[in-house]
Amino acid sequence: MTLLAVAHRAGNSLDGLHEANLLGADVIECDVHAYRGRLEVRHLKTAGPLPFLWDRWELVPASAPRLGLHELLATDRRGAVFMLDLKGRRESTGRAVADLLHEHAPGHPVLVCGRHWPAVEHVAEALPYVSPVLSARTRAELAALRRRVGDAGRRAPYGVSLHASLLTERLVAGLRQRVETVMTWPVNDPAVLDRVQALGVNGVISDEPAILREVRRRAA
Repeated sequence: MTLLAVAHRAGNSLDGLHEANLLGADVIECDVHAYRGRLEVRHLKTAGPLPFLWDRWELVPASAPRLGLHELLATDRRGAVFMLDLKGRRESTGRAVADLLHEHAPGHPVLVCGRHWPAVEHVAEALPYVSPVLSARTRAELAALRRRVGDAGRRAPYGVSLHASLLTERLVAGLRQRVETVMTWPVNDPAVLDRVQALGVNGVISDEPAILREVRRRAA
């Protein structure tokens, strides 16, 4: 069984991109935000009119340089497969990403994922070389995902991305009858890796270089 090593958030910085390429990650994930007419690659969130970006234990001045998606794509020289995690609930983000990919990475295989599926599916419908991955973090989202994937009247997505707490062997087996790849996160220690692999997933999303190396070893 193919087992993909997905470097979580590695594409959010150029240093992370370099390290993930050296590790040989199969897929490099990054968080894409549409902000003031620009597509930015970052995990940190804006704080409305306040002059900083934030996450749980981190504050950064809003004036600090921010990596653009077009800069990330232009910097890569190894033909990395990126997974663009679209943030927010605006379909306009999907349209902007489709336009940028068409201009800066025409024909290059890309995965696009997110919890707001209309934006993800817009990119995939606009560009035939984009593979959509529908994400679910909560049980309500999982229920909706199962209905979407099981809808015989619609084309199934390339893959799904589920929080590890949602996984069961039966769920994974059922999803894999309809989609090519079932990914999960967070997988940051060996015990979790053993558990999710035993459940049948074939995509592991991790922040930890040691886990990504082990996934590559098992896949080989």
